[in-house]
Amino acid sequence: MLVSNLQKIGALFEAYASNNVAAVSDVMAEDIIWRIPGHHPLAGEKHGIKEVLAFFDQLGKAGFQAQPLVIAEQGDYVVDHHRGWSTAGSGLDLTWCLVFRFEHGKIKEVTNFCSDQHRADLFFHEVYKLKAIPERLAD
Repeated sequence: MLVSNLQKIGALFEAYASNNVAAVSDVMAEDIIWRIPGHHPLAGEKHGIKEVLAFFDQLGKAGFQAQPLVIAEQGDYVVDHHRGWSTAGSGLDLTWCLVFRFEHGKIKEVTNFCSDQHRADLFFHEVYKLKAIPERLAD
């Protein structure tokens, strides 16, 4: 049975919700790029499954949850509009839009867009504190 990219995104959300790392890895290309917008400690491109899973792990530590609102598929693309929230810190409850690009049946690229990037940046800075200088600087 052929599984659609839409079904793979559903499987990704289920695997993420149940912290099933193996199932998350099954739908991602080894060299996936996941782009997180903003100016906060978790922002930037994540390269490869290991970095993406580390990002997911951090979201899990803040109790992040996602509720899909609309998911649409066109060719190698899936667009997911969902509610994402956390009660950590002062809390966050926003809508997000993720654009997934598939290649050879696996998620190759994801670009994440946020409905209120300023609010998201404030939340991530509150919950994911940076170490003081010089401890946060690389050698």
